[in-house]
Amino acid sequence: MLVSLSGIGPRTLHRCADLAAELDHRKVPLSLLFDPRSDGPVTEWIHARTSRGDGLLLHGYDHRIAPSHRALTFGRKAEFAALPAHEARLRLIAAQAALDRAGFAADGFAPPRWLASRGTLEALRGQGFRYCADLGAIHDLRTGEVHRARVQEFTSRERTETVRAFALVLATARAARRGGLVRLGVDAADLARPGLRQALLDAVDVALENRAFGSTYQSLWASPRGATRTSVPSGARLVNNP
Repeated sequence: MLVSLSGIGPRTLHRCADLAAELDHRKVPLSLLFDPRSDGPVTEWIHARTSRGDGLLLHGYDHRIAPSHRALTFGRKAEFAALPAHEARLRLIAAQAALDRAGFAADGFAPPRWLASRGTLEALRGQGFRYCADLGAIHDLRTGEVHRARVQEFTSRERTETVRAFALVLATARAARRGGLVRLGVDAADLARPGLRQALLDAVDVALENRAFGSTYQSLWASPRGATRTSVPSGARLVNNP
């Protein structure tokens, strides 16, 4: 089970810390999606969390800047959804520089709204990234292998909180019962809603009850820095969803 957290900022940091504490009790690490604009207390908190075993993925460059290339429209914040390789590369170079200044290193990328163009995947390979996690799969950029597993997250905000919460828990339960790779994603803004926060924890609990175990994106492959693939506890299952 992979649990990712985005939207980490000064106004949401206390909620992020509260979620991290809840997951610590369950022995489930977080995969933190790093916004290059982060600084101050946010980067300090992320440093503290990664030193305890949480994962880190680069999460775009600047979600506020609209791409100059708009072959398709996916709504705001889908920064890398339709970029050609050369424009994606320029943004990645700037984002990696910000990552370095913050004192982080990351070989994984999660595009805003989980949408990445083919040009983005090409640019990521050229910039030395190991993997890209998009909406429906995790792409090994070195071997071309694709681990198919959809991110389970809260559905459209046009729906009621109850429907969004129920949909997340139900989808997670189905994936976990199939013995598949479970991917949960949450934006820190949703943690302000007590019902949604509880639904996320319920989804984690139902996955654990179905013999899932917590891991991070980095642990799916051997790291170029020498880390090894996460071992599977006796009796647990880790397979790709069809």
